[in-house]
Order: sequence, then C-alpha cells, then structure tokens
Amino acid sequence: MKKKICHIIKNFLCFIIFYLLGIGLAYSSGDTRNVIKPTLPKSCYTLKANDSNNTNIIQNKIDYCSKSNKIVTLDSDNKFFHFYSGPLNIPSNGGLLINKGVILSAIPNPTLFDNGNNLCGKLDNHGKGCKPFILINNTSNSGIYGEGTIDGQGNSVMKGTNKTWWGLASDAQREGKSQNVPRLIEIKNSNNFILYNISLKNSPNFHVSTSNVNGFTAWGIKINTPANARNTDGIDPGTTKNATIIHSYISTGDDNVAIKASGNKTEHISIINNNFGKGHGMSIGSETYGGVNDLLVNNLSMNGTTSGIRIKSDRSNGGLVQQINYKNICIKDVQYPIYLDMHYHKNAVGNKIPQFKNINFDNIKVLTPGKFIFNGLDNSIIDVKFNNVKVKKGSTWEKNNVNISGSYVEEISDNNCPIFNN
Repeated sequence: MKKKICHIIKNFLCFIIFYLLGIGLAYSSGDTRNVIKPTLPKSCYTLKANDSNNTNIIQNKIDYCSKSNKIVTLDSDNKFFHFYSGPLNIPSNGGLLINKGVILSAIPNPTLFDNGNNLCGKLDNHGKGCKPFILINNTSNSGIYGEGTIDGQGNSVMKGTNKTWWGLASDAQREGKSQNVPRLIEIKNSNNFILYNISLKNSPNFHVSTSNVNGFTAWGIKINTPANARNTDGIDPGTTKNATIIHSYISTGDDNVAIKASGNKTEHISIINNNFGKGHGMSIGSETYGGVNDLLVNNLSMNGTTSGIRIKSDRSNGGLVQQINYKNICIKDVQYPIYLDMHYHKNAVGNKIPQFKNINFDNIKVLTPGKFIFNGLDNSIIDVKFNNVKVKKGSTWEKNNVNISGSYVEEISDNNCPIFNN
C-alpha cells in the first residue's frame, strides 16, 4: 500500500513539474537561444585603407573568404583610416572585421545605390528606391565584427545635388512625401547574423533593420547619430524570431529600438543591459498586424529620449501585442515615460485592430516628471500590470480604455540612472 501511495505521489509530482515546465515553455521570456559573447571568425584576407573607392575589392574578398567560412579584415596602414564604398553584400559564412580606428564610409552618390528605377536621392510616395549600404539576404552564419566604425554619411551632400541625405528626409516631411535614401544595414530572409562591438553612425535612414530573420545578435553595438536626423532608427527587428540586443548604447534621431511585425510574427526578443541617449525610446510598432509576442526588456537606462517605453499602432496596421515584459528600467528627462497608444495615426481607418495584452512593468523608476499616456480603443482595452513602479511627483496621467492592475508610488530619491554594462 505504501509503495502504491508513493508511486501516486511520484507521478503527481512529475505531473506538476512537467506542467510547470510546459508553462515555462509556453510563456518563455525573450530569445529562446542560449546567447553567449560572440567570438571572432578567422580572417583570410586583410585590406589596408587607402581613402579610395574600394567597393569592388571589398566585395571580391568577402565573396572569396566566405567560401572557406572566413571573413575579411579592414585595417589601417597608419596613414589612411578610411575605406569608401558603394553597396556591399555579405553572403553566408562571410563578413567583415573592421579594426579599431578604421572607418567604412558609404559614398554619398545616389546613382551607386539606385535599385534600377532612377529614384534614389529623390522624393516619391513609397521611399523604396535605394539599396542599403550593406545587405544580408538569404544567408546563414555571417556577421560584422570589430571596434571600427561604419559611417552612412547621411550628413554629406549627395553627388549631383546641393542636399544631404538628411536634408532630403526633411524635404519629404515638409512635402508629405517619402525620401528615397539607403538604410545602413539590412538583414532579411536570413539566419544567425551577428553584429559585434561595431560602431554605427550617420545612417541616411534606419541603421539596422531585420525582416524574416531567425537568430540575430547585436552585442556591444554603439550607435551615435544626431537627434535631428529624421527616420534614423537604431535597430528595428521586424518579422524576426530569436533576437538579442545586449550591452549596447543607442542614441539617434528616431526610435532607439522599434519592434515591428508586418505580415509575419515577431517573437522571442531580448533587450538586455542597454543604455539609450537621444531618440524616441524603446518602441513597438507602429506595424503590429503580424503579431508581437514574448519581448523581454531588462536593465535599460533611458536618458533624454522623447518617449521611454512606447507601444504605438492604430486601426490601419494593428495586431496582437502580448506577453511584453519590462524589468529594471530607469527613465530620466523623458517627456513621455510610458506611452501606449492605439491611435498612432489619428485618422487611420481599417479593421486591423490593435490589441495590447499582458503588458508587464516590473521595477520601473522614472526620475523626472513626465506625462504617462494609455490610449486604448472602445473595443480594445489595454491590459497592463504594475509591480514596484516608482515615478517622480508632478507627473500627469491620461488613461483611456485601459485596465491597470497594481499601482505606482510617487516617491523616488534617485537622481541618476545607472549605466548598464556596455
């Protein structure tokens, strides 16, 4: 009898354990990979800077080295430090190592980046007329490494014009059109791409974007672009699974990070130990109609962004955003510390209704007064949970169609946000 009882208890305990494991798997938090610090692949060729147009030789050596699972090193010759280039492609098992002090600069010539429709460097209604500076498409196991810099030269006058890439973006805003300018790094239809220790600056458009990617790591990245450079998002994981952004600093002219989901789902994203300077904050949206699921943001300092934690969408491109976990976040000198908005485009129409569910805020500190906005729809209530949320006295709150469980306190003595390990 005792054996039978013990057997029943053992089975019951096993059931509980596997049940809890099942919950853990079903409700995992962030990247499902075991992400560790990247190591440098072997290099098969070293190029020395010469301040010339190096497009062809860089591309040829990248292609050659990738055949043996190796990368190309860009180095200085102690006199020159710049490589200038037009569009580059990184194939599977290939990539670049850019050594400290070396700068790989995009040549500001729209003709080089035109995708065949003679639109690059001009305005239209679509903004898709340029190739990116560095394209990773249909690849596996490639990357960009090193302590050097990739410069998109968005502040440089385009050849054949009197205008910079950023000036064209300002014209587009004024005229209600779209600018045709290159992104800095575009990763699509690919697996397991790594950015490691590299500095990025002055992109004409988004610095890094991913689309239909499974496995993306940005480790120790530095993005530093002026706050008035329009549409220069830092890192935009879109329709992506299993991505980690870690130990990085991002200061730019638009969203520091923006999670997007247009078409396919974006899920299992980890954003850990990061610091944001200027920019529009830690964002989701506005395209969420593919669904955003399982985002972990842990250990993040934001100093001087316009918004802090932001989820934005509307009836024209909304979808289900759920299981979003913000932990250990410090926010200072931010106008909108938390801004959850289902009316991003005020006059949007359509049946792609946004849904923000299971949005969790745990150990959040807001050191300066700001405006907190929760703006849901009549037929779509925002679902939020607070735990240990502290805000500076004098903040204001706007709450429309939101259910907030938990509470916040207006007592905080901290004067500065921590700097998380870069």
